[in-house]
Amino acid sequence: MNLSYEQEFESNKKIDSILVIDDSPTNLEILHDVLGSAGYEVLVEMDGASGIEQVESNPPDLILLDVMMPKIDGFETCRRLQANPSTKNIPIIFITALTEAEEKVKGLGLGAVDYITKPFEQEEVLARISLHLKLRKLNIELDKQKQELEIRVQERTSELSQTLDELKLSQLQLVHTEKITS
Repeated sequence: MNLSYEQEFESNKKIDSILVIDDSPTNLEILHDVLGSAGYEVLVEMDGASGIEQVESNPPDLILLDVMMPKIDGFETCRRLQANPSTKNIPIIFITALTEAEEKVKGLGLGAVDYITKPFEQEEVLARISLHLKLRKLNIELDKQKQELEIRVQERTSELSQTLDELKLSQLQLVHTEKITS
């Protein structure tokens, strides 16, 4: 049976995964239900250390991260994830009750892409997640195109270098031929 292009595209489409790191079981349950209903694969962890382990073993497409947690708070969790080359490109959205501008600036300064305050509106959370997942996919595609372009530039540079060498050789042969004939 032949699949149409659309059917093949749909079957190859990867479900986006979101890791929610929050020490509140209520918040985890609400976010799990909302995100799951929206078609996302939802992973949950209740502290920063477990969240970091989860990201390293099973990298999600996006992280929702609470700031106020025991042991390792969200700011430190974010700092560690941003310091790791294999996890630094995963978008992190802080979702917290801290509403002070300095807290928001600190979170964004550590590398988070957004900051949502609690109590949150479900539609806002979904809209921001959708936006940042689209941006991530576009960045990945842009990086891929950049790498392909760099390869093409290297190939073209090599071809031009070879052509220049051939021209120099031809020029030397012409000069040599003229010397012999004169």
